[in-house]
Amino acid sequence: MSDALTFMMGEFEATFPTDRLYAKNHMWAERVEESSSAGGASGGRFRFGFAAYAVRLLQDVYFLDWHVDEGAALNQGQEIGEIESSKAESSLYAPVAGRLISINHQLLKDPSAINVDKYGAGWIFEMEGASGELLLSPTDYIEHLDAVWKVTQRTIKGQLNE
Repeated sequence: MSDALTFMMGEFEATFPTDRLYAKNHMWAERVEESSSAGGASGGRFRFGFAAYAVRLLQDVYFLDWHVDEGAALNQGQEIGEIESSKAESSLYAPVAGRLISINHQLLKDPSAINVDKYGAGWIFEMEGASGELLLSPTDYIEHLDAVWKVTQRTIKGQLNE
């Protein structure tokens, strides 16, 4: 990966391409195209996927399911689906408000692309009208990770000790 930032998760590296934006719920966002219906310079069409941080914590993703249909209007933080991996079961939440344009149907059949090509074929969904204003620059996202990493480590260790 040519232009990327790295965050150390203990002994593991998590890399983040600098050509994307990032959400606090550990998704990356890549602008696909400007949206004329978005009403402003901040709106557009974005493709979302899991950032390396989330993929590392989840480890082997093996199940993905949706609670919403393509074309649905989504609010930021709205539950949109579920994901299961070897380490966790979790709900998926919309990182920003907008309209769900498409779901990566290949992942419903075989979500392993999330594990092996997280910044490519592992994209999860596209939204239109999404505001990039709520997304973080790669540098700001690394700062966010610094702030949450200690709590994350305690959570992981707590799960291991159960």
